[in-house]
Amino acid sequence: MDSATALALTIASGKEPIAVHFDYRQRTERKERESFGALCDFYAIASRYIIDLGFFAAIGASALTDRSIDIPQNVGKGIPITYVPFRNGIFLSIAAAIAEKEGASEIVIGAVEEDSSGYPDCRESFLRALESAIGLGTRETTKIAIAAPLVHLSKKQIVREALRLNVPLGLTWSCYQNEDKACGVCESCRLRLKGFALADSIDPIEYLL
Repeated sequence: MDSATALALTIASGKEPIAVHFDYRQRTERKERESFGALCDFYAIASRYIIDLGFFAAIGASALTDRSIDIPQNVGKGIPITYVPFRNGIFLSIAAAIAEKEGASEIVIGAVEEDSSGYPDCRESFLRALESAIGLGTRETTKIAIAAPLVHLSKKQIVREALRLNVPLGLTWSCYQNEDKACGVCESCRLRLKGFALADSIDPIEYLL
């Protein structure tokens, strides 16, 4: 939902996007790739990359990539077990390589700091630091900015922005656990449902509950 809204904002600004999707052996890999394809079709995006990052499963240490670790329903203080070590850093590094190759000037990410799970790689300070590193690690003529238009929005604000932009929210997926009907109880589902409730709207995807 966050990435789809960031995409819609990018298109609304008159920019032509290049879509990038990562398969990293997450539990909902099939569904997320399906959503990626459906959103690209909806927005008629011709240039698409699907990057395989299966090594994340070998690294483990996250409930998203290691099925021996249960997806928590209630998350306490600190970084949750659903955090995938340095995932966004790796995603953005690969996106930078694609951007440099394509001659793109901006990477857009749907990272959310204000109303997220406390993942360290969703913080604006991290994104700005990585933006600087990309500048140092690319050609002198390459200028790539990292845009995170949702980083300081709450889920309620994101839902309202998505509705304003007519984002096809029924094509998006947030559940950490299931691929057919969203579980409704994992942290990601809870944040999403809370956002819809606070925005006085109904989530169009199906839930088990």
